[in-house]
Amino acid sequence: MGKFEGKVAVITGGTSGIGLATAKRFVAEGAHVFVTGRRQSELNEAVNAIGERVTGVQGDVSNLEDLDRLFQTVKREKGHLDILFANAGLGTFLPLGQITEEQYRNTFDVNVKGTLFTVQKALPLFPNQTGSIILTGSTTGSLGDPAFSVYGASKAAVRQMARNWILDLKGTGLRINVVSPGMIYTPSYDSLFGDALNHVLESAKTTVPMGRVGKSEEIANAVAFLASEESSYVNGVELFVDGGLAQI
Repeated sequence: MGKFEGKVAVITGGTSGIGLATAKRFVAEGAHVFVTGRRQSELNEAVNAIGERVTGVQGDVSNLEDLDRLFQTVKREKGHLDILFANAGLGTFLPLGQITEEQYRNTFDVNVKGTLFTVQKALPLFPNQTGSIILTGSTTGSLGDPAFSVYGASKAAVRQMARNWILDLKGTGLRINVVSPGMIYTPSYDSLFGDALNHVLESAKTTVPMGRVGKSEEIANAVAFLASEESSYVNGVELFVDGGLAQI
């Protein structure tokens, strides 16, 4: 028996990297997982990679109609929800002076608006208002990074929403926590850093106290802890999984 035997989980942004690794971990522990992604082809590949007890629902978290369709699917197929991992997010580099309205809108629509309404629309599905909600933050919400201010601000907003939401849900059995990755090598790094990727990976040897970038599976381990009864008295925290990067 796994720690999530019989549980129902939703993971947004579940087609690669941290979301996919977490979906695999949840399924291995007995859960049925609904994963989302914006592109159907990548969603199909993720579902095949997860293998069992998984349902793929195509959609964009910044589109409220897509979110409605996601949770209608969960309600129709399983009737309730036990775990929500609001993981979908994106970011691009632009320094002050070059920031565009498009970059701002795209980043905040997915990372802030998408997280907010993912959580809000999921609430009615939690039985007796019990369960675990995990949001994906980032070390960039606490640290400064050149040309990454819009993304960092969006992740700081995610952290602040969690602080307020635990008060909105005071007295219920719902817990909300934030997992904040540091330098985690995922497929998004290839497009984000391009030709500078090798330099970024090499720099981790000196900038990260553990001397390396992390793995998606290491974030999945932390999410599994926050989703489980092992963290039953953990509420409103920001759990840094960053090799010590944000602690110095």
